[in-house]
Amino acid sequence: MDPLKIVRITMDSGLLPNKIYKLINNRIRFVTQGISRIEKATGIKYPLYYIEPKLVISTSTVESGQFGILFARTIPVVLNDQLTTVVQLTAPLITYALMGTIQAILAHEFLHYLNFMRKIIRMDLLSDEISQSLFEESYMDHSHVISEKIVFKKDPYLVRQLLTKFSIGFRDSRLEEKVIRKWIHKGLPVTNIQLNSNVTKLPIEKIASAKIDPGLKEKILGFKTH
Repeated sequence: MDPLKIVRITMDSGLLPNKIYKLINNRIRFVTQGISRIEKATGIKYPLYYIEPKLVISTSTVESGQFGILFARTIPVVLNDQLTTVVQLTAPLITYALMGTIQAILAHEFLHYLNFMRKIIRMDLLSDEISQSLFEESYMDHSHVISEKIVFKKDPYLVRQLLTKFSIGFRDSRLEEKVIRKWIHKGLPVTNIQLNSNVTKLPIEKIASAKIDPGLKEKILGFKTH
């Protein structure tokens, strides 16, 4: 998968400025460096990822006028007739975030990936609760991961970054202010999703037939939960 393919298509269509594409193309190295760091610390290959050329925001029916920014998501998909997981990183994250923030978000999504794979291994893929508010979503997001202290025990830097950035949900006021001012206010592409629609439906036959590397299975089952 070419992580920048959709970004280039969006730029060619005139919906994304060329200067933004150049920034993303230059700063994608922070992503590859972060992934290498995660793989070295865990001995587990990072899942497929791509850069989404839009800002993704979430709103709820109970909090009028408020929205949350989703800088990244871990999305299970059926690809080439096989169940797999793709990490979606948004263009504003790559464009404006500091290197440490990008690596923290990569590590956080990696924890979601491991948690999803653990559920497949255990055939424990009942739907998670659907959040009704942005506050509830932040709390539930934090609770749906394996402990960073166990997964990244060989890399104290990643553990510190995760504990700082994701104490309860993700917070980075500098990044959020910059994205609102330089992305939203300038009319760059935005996707709005409702919290109660942020759900992926998976065919049960694909879950049952999912192929998981034995080494990955052994590592994941060795991790303890919170």
